[in-house]
Amino acid sequence: MGLEIKSVGVVGLGYVGLPTSIAFYNANFRVRGVDVSTAVIDMLKEGASPLVDQTEVLSIPEESERWSVGLNCDILEDCEVILITVPTPVTSNKEPDLSFVEAASRSVLRSIPRGRNRVVVLESTVYPGVTRNLLGGVCEEIGLVIGSDVTLAYCPERIDPGTDMGVGNIARVVGCDDPMIGESLAEMYGKTTSAESIYVGKMEVAEASKMVENLQRDIDIAMVNELAQVLPKHGVDVEEVLQAASTKWNFKRFTPGIGVGGHCIPVDPYYYIQLARDAGMEPLLALSARNINESMPRVSAFEISEIIRRKKSETGGSVLLLGYAYKANLGDTRETPVEDLADELIGLGIKPIIWDPLVQSDEVPDRFERIDSLKACPSVDCVVISTAHRQVLEIDWESLKDFSGCSSIYDGRRAMNKDVMSKLGWNYSGVGASST
Repeated sequence: MGLEIKSVGVVGLGYVGLPTSIAFYNANFRVRGVDVSTAVIDMLKEGASPLVDQTEVLSIPEESERWSVGLNCDILEDCEVILITVPTPVTSNKEPDLSFVEAASRSVLRSIPRGRNRVVVLESTVYPGVTRNLLGGVCEEIGLVIGSDVTLAYCPERIDPGTDMGVGNIARVVGCDDPMIGESLAEMYGKTTSAESIYVGKMEVAEASKMVENLQRDIDIAMVNELAQVLPKHGVDVEEVLQAASTKWNFKRFTPGIGVGGHCIPVDPYYYIQLARDAGMEPLLALSARNINESMPRVSAFEISEIIRRKKSETGGSVLLLGYAYKANLGDTRETPVEDLADELIGLGIKPIIWDPLVQSDEVPDRFERIDSLKACPSVDCVVISTAHRQVLEIDWESLKDFSGCSSIYDGRRAMNKDVMSKLGWNYSGVGASST
């Protein structure tokens, strides 16, 4: 007999947890949401979204019997299923930081009534064994009996910010030691998405699947970033090569750039790296991919400095960075490579000036100059496309030449057609672009 699920709790109402909680509400579940931020809860109670940008506009439900949010896990008492959707970053030493998961798990598990077998599902990205060992260890510590008081499960979030791949159309995979509960959870998630929702067996399979998904993307991106450094030295434009290769049916297309940002791809490979090292292995492929992708801000900064040097016959100067967010059409600055690019430019004696219409002012560090209007741009030595926002691509490029007093452009996202830009009077360079 499966689990009857009427009430769902969500702990962590950020980029993942809030859309997820609303999806369950829209699927006619009773929803209880918890977040440690008073500001987040206050905004939600007022009917406003605390997320600065989302591809999908979120409609915040009014407080009711079916929807309630708060700061305390006590409101989760009647929830049959509780989802934990908190961040899993890495430390300054590039080691997995599970502190948010541990803190949230303790709060959730301490609130669980005895003998009612509540289901706690971890959605945060982790490596295999974290759900069983960390959450299971907390259960043992506070005296909860697994299978009687609580059942643990894992279902990775897969939202892709800035695209149409949101909660409502992503496939879900559920891992749980209890097959009947696992199948019930898959059915539960299936009510929130038009895509497949399946039970995959033990938790470690589901945990590994999310880790591997982003590891593969990191490796694929690293390949094109390395090609972008090698091919131009032989007079070959990497974009022309990738376009040609894309004519093969099974070639997966990626684009080189100034670096990789966000909360997943720069982070998740380190969870695999830790897993490999725990097994006594050095994960050479994953490490190499990370090294390549993390080097791209430095590589791009050097190429920009060379553009300026050829123009001025000296180092130094200033550049206009078009975009600060890590990804196009979002105001999200988490792990943005533009910050590293700007710091690398400063290290080369070049002043970065940042324009990003989607990023709030307080998201840009004070050590960088920011302008709110392109008309306010001082004279610079190079313009850099650092984030391919729609607002960047639609710039009046002829006017920008006048505002900036500059005709040199470095396309850090390979977002513009170099022939078109050349016809507009720009001296075009870019990641992986050939000079011949």
